[in-house]
Amino acid sequence: MLRKRHGKSTAAVILSALCTVILLAATSDAPSAPTAGAGPRAVSTPYVVLGFNDLGMHCMNEDCSELLILPPFNNIHAQVVDRTHGSPEIVTQGITVEYVMPSNTRSSDKTNFWTYSQALLGANIPPDVGVTGSKLSGLMTRTPGGNDYSVIGVPVTPIDDAGRENPYPLATVTAKRNGVVMGTTQVVVPVSWEIGCNICHNTPGISTATDILRKHDVLHGTQLESSKPVLCAGCHADPALGTPGQPGVSNFSSAMHLSHAPRMEQAGLANECYACHPGVRTLCQRDVHLARGMHCNDCHVSMEAVGDPVRTPWIDEPKCGDCHQADHPTWEFEEPGKNFKESRGHRGIMCASCHGSPHAITPTITAADNVQAITAQGHAGRIDTCTVCHSQTPDDPFPHRLSDDD
Repeated sequence: MLRKRHGKSTAAVILSALCTVILLAATSDAPSAPTAGAGPRAVSTPYVVLGFNDLGMHCMNEDCSELLILPPFNNIHAQVVDRTHGSPEIVTQGITVEYVMPSNTRSSDKTNFWTYSQALLGANIPPDVGVTGSKLSGLMTRTPGGNDYSVIGVPVTPIDDAGRENPYPLATVTAKRNGVVMGTTQVVVPVSWEIGCNICHNTPGISTATDILRKHDVLHGTQLESSKPVLCAGCHADPALGTPGQPGVSNFSSAMHLSHAPRMEQAGLANECYACHPGVRTLCQRDVHLARGMHCNDCHVSMEAVGDPVRTPWIDEPKCGDCHQADHPTWEFEEPGKNFKESRGHRGIMCASCHGSPHAITPTITAADNVQAITAQGHAGRIDTCTVCHSQTPDDPFPHRLSDDD
């Protein structure tokens, strides 16, 4: 059985924002106690900013002229920590938090998504604006019910402004008070369009997208080929976009995983997941688990398990505590009813602020994912140098619990 949990989805928020745009016109290995003084801090300001992406990887279409699986869409989160009181205090008032994509200041000349947004989504979305109204730079806002700041739906692509492919571009996040910089950090905003439908959908004389739609028409009696461009989530519910789908039609994740599971052998990949998530070059799973010999199915079990119709995509996910609780029975891992990416730990710090993003639990094999930790504490890996957030190293043992206030 796939390990499951139930928690709050951002689907409603995303769908609401999408509607607004339409009307107007996105673990580490078993953790050990932190080591004081593990490396020199590159900065020693009164405040520290820690950020993360909550998707791990976003797989989008490069060409949207015939079908759309997912549009340009990415999320950035950040917490601002006050170090001046001995124990860290998370700042949630009286500040502004800004983000910018220095290497990716535009996207509309890199994909034709904006050309077809009206036909696909019923919205004439302005160039370089995402489906939630977010842009490639701007202000982050307080996450509803949280103690972090976030921006949802940043329309970044894997091609930088110089035309180079980079699935791991860095966003710069800066916190200010009264216009004065309090601190800054860099956060990977992962995105790829390597998704390899063409591995199997390669009928001579027609495009990959037409091959997909034609086969769907034959198997399911639809008329998608004559209805291009087609939004897959228009029929198949997709919590990633907040689309409800059509009654009696399986959700998008279930449809994709269950229909392709018995056919993956013909792809000839060592890791079948990389046919779609998103490819062998991008290497979506790049974290410490990979370095320790783990692969996708060690957590996700199988394509059939991921495609289980009773599973809610993006909500029912594997939990860190399923494996790590055995080694640390007194520690807390995910909060009840929440995923890793939504959970908080020691003094309200988000788990991902210290450990890194999903599929990028630090240290990772990609240099960009390690930039924040190296800048903050002088070495890669989880944030385990106490003085990143504390003005002095605490005397008591680190409990790895949300209830800890020291």
